[in-house]
Amino acid sequence: MMRYIVSLDQGTTSSRAILINQNGKLIDIKQKEFSQIFPKQGWVEHDPIEILKTQYQVFENLLSENSVNPSDIISIGITNQRETTVVWDRKTGEPVYNAIVWQDKRTSDLCDKMKSDGFEDYVKEKTGLVIDSYFSATKLKWIIDNVEGVKSKLKKNQLLAGTIDSWLIYNMTSFKSHVTDFTNASRTMLFDIVSLVWDEKILNYFNIPNSILPKVQPSSSNFGFFNFVGCDIPINGVAGDQQSALFGQACFEEGMVKNTYGTGCFLLMNVGESIKFSKNGLLTTLSCSYDNKPQYALEGSVFIAGAAIQWLRDSLKIIDKASDTEKISQNIPDLENVYVVPAFAGLGAPYWDMYSRGAIFGLTRDSGRDEIIKATLESLAYQTKDVIDAMEEDSNIKINSLKVDGGACMNNYLMQFQSDILNCEVTRPKIVESTAMGAGYLAGLKSDIWDINKIKSNQEIDITFSPQIKDERRNILYDGWRDAVKRTFNWVKK
Repeated sequence: MMRYIVSLDQGTTSSRAILINQNGKLIDIKQKEFSQIFPKQGWVEHDPIEILKTQYQVFENLLSENSVNPSDIISIGITNQRETTVVWDRKTGEPVYNAIVWQDKRTSDLCDKMKSDGFEDYVKEKTGLVIDSYFSATKLKWIIDNVEGVKSKLKKNQLLAGTIDSWLIYNMTSFKSHVTDFTNASRTMLFDIVSLVWDEKILNYFNIPNSILPKVQPSSSNFGFFNFVGCDIPINGVAGDQQSALFGQACFEEGMVKNTYGTGCFLLMNVGESIKFSKNGLLTTLSCSYDNKPQYALEGSVFIAGAAIQWLRDSLKIIDKASDTEKISQNIPDLENVYVVPAFAGLGAPYWDMYSRGAIFGLTRDSGRDEIIKATLESLAYQTKDVIDAMEEDSNIKINSLKVDGGACMNNYLMQFQSDILNCEVTRPKIVESTAMGAGYLAGLKSDIWDINKIKSNQEIDITFSPQIKDERRNILYDGWRDAVKRTFNWVKK
């Protein structure tokens, strides 16, 4: 009898459920989008109840449409949008406010104050992060300070807080488990990634009680049981989406790197059990641990990647669908000095400029729609190189291969240009659902149906792209990009 792992992939725009059989083969995917809430400029929220409901719906649809009995599910893995923050009532489970999403910029002033109070070095040393509104800490602080009744409930120990994984687990376990894993904890700007405990100094600075935060444990471990139609299904794997993708790509050796091309680009390099702090604007984060030993990674986050292609489609209306960019880019000559810097939400790694904004450079009378489209697509590759260069310098490891996943990795022009501008191979797997597979693998490891070697052998390559341009051309192109980026710095004056 065939048995299964179910991976729940709770993303920024949709909830998904993925069915994986005991042989590691992806069988089916169900997906349901949920609402994006924009109360003010720069604010982004989700309804936690809608997230929960859509996640239940896709789980149920997955089982019913594939005729899977709940008793045939060995384990559940969960992967999730990471920094998004929820606060809820510990008895009723009702959220006190919408989830504040990782993209939300309302706490930029809180970050500036924290910097002026001299916390930059401390935060980097303890959490591996830079002070930015991207992370959970200031989002949680904002909810405490601005939502009516929260402070009084905190004093009465009536509230709990966490990232989306914790919110899902608490509800799925009928309020029994308030837990998270190392990877999600490491994205809060509240967690000491060396000592593996919540940092009391930062908690005290924000007046956040330790008691509302979840217990933190390895990514491949038991997080509780989901009782579904009388079956207690163990939740045995949890990881933030990008760390899960690193694991799903089988990047188990030091120096291996993956890039997920989604709404943003997220690059992670495995640096093993020895912690490495960046001197080049990268983050140090915990990666998936499966043997009770902490594993570390260097991470570079590009805020706007696939979102730039959506901008072409939805705002400029110069393409009908994202895939149009491939043919258009292939059919026009190489660009001469035309660059799009999609800093719509500031710049992430390695620049970390919250006040940078998007710009187009190098237009002439001959420039038109196609040039803007091609330059926008190429910006994804340039931003990736920015991060890769920083990783090589921080790790002292020369990268000779980049593993890719996410929607935009199916664009062959982009992947070839990525290989050209990096001067290394770019490898695309047959199964690009690396994030969901990673959570599934973590659950399967804990359930003893797979080991690391089995996961490695499960990797199948679709295509490998190799560089095809000369160094001189590569250097000219990239120098132009760097110059364009510098011109966007601090566009919104502080």
